[in-house]
Amino acid sequence: MVRDGYLYAAPLIAAAILLGWLTYPAWAVIPVFLAAFFLWFFRDPERAIPTDHGAVVSPGDGKVTDISPVTVGGQRQMRISIFLNVFNVHVNRSPITGVIREVRYQRGKYLNAMNQASAEENEQNIVTMQGEGDAAGQTVVFKQIAGLLARRIVFHPEVGDRLERGQRVGLIKFGSRVDVLLDASASVKVKLGDHVKGGSTVLAYLPQPAPLNETPLAAAGSKRSR
Repeated sequence: MVRDGYLYAAPLIAAAILLGWLTYPAWAVIPVFLAAFFLWFFRDPERAIPTDHGAVVSPGDGKVTDISPVTVGGQRQMRISIFLNVFNVHVNRSPITGVIREVRYQRGKYLNAMNQASAEENEQNIVTMQGEGDAAGQTVVFKQIAGLLARRIVFHPEVGDRLERGQRVGLIKFGSRVDVLLDASASVKVKLGDHVKGGSTVLAYLPQPAPLNETPLAAAGSKRSR
């Protein structure tokens, strides 16, 4: 459970108690229902994080609404967009293992997150990560994009922090969108309409570096053994 759930639910439960005590018990139903909704909305289930080499996991729960090549800063990249409706888990997770190189908050509009223009025009938090381990040498960007209802983006880590694949990083409240931008040569493993889970669904695999050739010492030893 995200702490925000208790912050929203506590005053509603208090209101329900007061209404039931000062008026009629039936009036307490609405605040109790709302309190239960907030506790459910801010749920934070555990997830099995994939350990596959080069795996890029979904930053959030939702439906894949766009998979398309884009040009960013003169470089060709692949963009995967995921729409989070009000019924999805809204906790966001790191797509790869790596170090945060930049966090940029962009103020903007609150267009419907299904609108393609929201990727550039909406209020959003843009996180650039430099991959480590099996993602070494790769740069992955993920965006937390506000939607029609979402007016609050939360992101806890800071520039220079090292994140593990699937690690919790924040959330977007009440409906939103997350985008992942990665190398155009990445092997995408989802399709339009797929429902994905944050931290556990593999969106794509990053290209892996070619194995190094044998070192001269190893090669010499191999020859002597023959």
